[in-house]
Amino acid sequence: MQTSLRMKKIVLLFAMAILFTAAGGAQTQGPAYEKIVANGQTFYRYNVKKGEGLMAVSRTFNVSVNDILKYNPSAASGLKDGQELLIPVIDDATVSRQPVQAAQPLPSDQNQTFRHSVARGETLFGIAQMYGTTVSEILQYNYGLTENITEGETIAIPQHKSYSPSGENYRYHTIQPKETLYSVSRTYSLKPEDLIAANTGLSVETFQIGKTIRIPVTRQQADFVPFEQQTQNIRYKVKRGETLYSISQAYDVPVELIEKANPTLASGLKTNMELIIPVKISRLDDDIHVKEIEANRLLIRSNEMQHTDVIRVGLLLPFLDSSDGQHLRLQEYYEGFLLAVNKMKKEGANIEVYVFETGSRAKLESLLGTMEMESLHLLIGGMTDEQISLMSNFSKKHNIKYIIPFSSKNSEVQNNHHIFQVNSPQSYFYSKASGVFTETFGNANVVFVNVPGRTDKAEFLSTLKGDLKRKSIRYREVSLTPELSTAIAPLLQSGGNNVIVPSSGDSGALREVIDALSKVHQAHPGITTRLFGYPEWQTYNLEIKRSLHQFGTYFYTSFYVDEQDENTRHFIENFRHWYGRDLINTYPKYGIFGYETGLYFLNAIYRYGINFEHYINRLPSNSLQFSFKFDRVNNWGGFINTGLYLIHYGAENSVQKINKCL
Repeated sequence: MQTSLRMKKIVLLFAMAILFTAAGGAQTQGPAYEKIVANGQTFYRYNVKKGEGLMAVSRTFNVSVNDILKYNPSAASGLKDGQELLIPVIDDATVSRQPVQAAQPLPSDQNQTFRHSVARGETLFGIAQMYGTTVSEILQYNYGLTENITEGETIAIPQHKSYSPSGENYRYHTIQPKETLYSVSRTYSLKPEDLIAANTGLSVETFQIGKTIRIPVTRQQADFVPFEQQTQNIRYKVKRGETLYSISQAYDVPVELIEKANPTLASGLKTNMELIIPVKISRLDDDIHVKEIEANRLLIRSNEMQHTDVIRVGLLLPFLDSSDGQHLRLQEYYEGFLLAVNKMKKEGANIEVYVFETGSRAKLESLLGTMEMESLHLLIGGMTDEQISLMSNFSKKHNIKYIIPFSSKNSEVQNNHHIFQVNSPQSYFYSKASGVFTETFGNANVVFVNVPGRTDKAEFLSTLKGDLKRKSIRYREVSLTPELSTAIAPLLQSGGNNVIVPSSGDSGALREVIDALSKVHQAHPGITTRLFGYPEWQTYNLEIKRSLHQFGTYFYTSFYVDEQDENTRHFIENFRHWYGRDLINTYPKYGIFGYETGLYFLNAIYRYGINFEHYINRLPSNSLQFSFKFDRVNNWGGFINTGLYLIHYGAENSVQKINKCL
């Protein structure tokens, strides 16, 4: 009998060991469901069980509800028995491909700081402006951080919660695992619609773990307490036979919290005793799953087109400012814009254009107070920071799309979702150009020629070298001296693709590099070299351009006019026909600039209505001069143009204009 009992114990322990091992294995390897690959992403194929909701599925796979909705939009209307879902696989390989800094834990308490994940092209100064703080303050919260930040790095941002009755009041929230639009709104005692209104760029794609959203703040705004941790006191009468442990289990509340809320328990638990139980609000809300689904539907917007019978446009520029010939360039911009209006009218658009000289601050404020301005659909203009700030505030107040055509340095786009900034800020521009370089010349032998005393391309070169290091692309460096041809020859590969990058766009330095490379080719005929350079190279004389063709040169630029292009020639002839003169010889050409800016945005309203921002990437970007590709800067800000051309000067004077925004 004892032997039999002993054997039963052994069998039982063996069975428990198998069960434990199986459970451990399942936990390590993830759910045992069929895996498929679609568009480069691995998914579990999962069939919904009877009565199962989105929250239950998200817990099973340890992914957020929004991750499920991103790949299964129809699930927003509720799950059905047997419905097939694609669940994104989050495995060790996926995590290992993320930047080290991005793996930092999210803050559990966001009352003092929140985290920002650095996007490509962002600077510490731009991030500080985005959140209404300073670079020095950010550095105080991030030990060892420098201004040389990289994409994917996460940094702590101080939370500013001051309330101003006359201004916009926001705090910021970093989305945490398992949070949903509904849970974040409940955390701050708001409606999901309030978060959507404060974050016009919020969608299934952008509501992601680690992303930042802004939270409207009221005077009575409570501090951050995650919805899952919020409690509500209920009264409970103790039944015969119940224990403190059984009550704590029934309400999922630790015994110590019940004891803390009920000092009378010091004398023991008694039948019919009335207790206060701090129960999690999420357990008391019977309709939480329905509310989750309703909130998630807001992230999948229908974005119905709001067409208008008449497109009203305001063009406000300092047309009378004759300093450095500015009035002539702006006049030509306006003339090109009118040609765009004329073209759109031929296609059936009804357009009214209001044109004003901005003048002094007082005059501009007076203009913006007129009824004509308040009824606009599109506002274009502003040269100085002051003018742009006034127009930005006006566009926010009256819900008007605002195009900033010239400035690349103003930061209004960070916090105004109505803004479209045509000239990309340098950091974004250089970041895009660097990405194009590594994509195009990732297998080349890269040699930088450092020009003594010239730092005009220092920011771009810093970005490029950082990208090359991160991608493990080797590069070499040599100084521009009279002996360059001798010094650079050992660094070049015969039979390979050598790309030479001068550290300056200066024409004199370029001539010296070209002369040195010519000597190298004479001494080593088997070596192939290409030059890579800068937008200003398109402005140099024919002699230099012939040399650029000789070396199969590439350069990046946001604008380029190919005067051999048929559409360009037609525009130039049309401009001459209307105005009796040629375009001013400038870079860029302002007549074409005004024409294609007008054509792009008038076409956007004509096709998609006044809420065209939701369809901005459907518009064609085959412009005559500028490359247009507008990206939103954050979940609540406006759009910047990240379009870029890669120009290739090939053999026999051929020019290839490669649009890198496609």
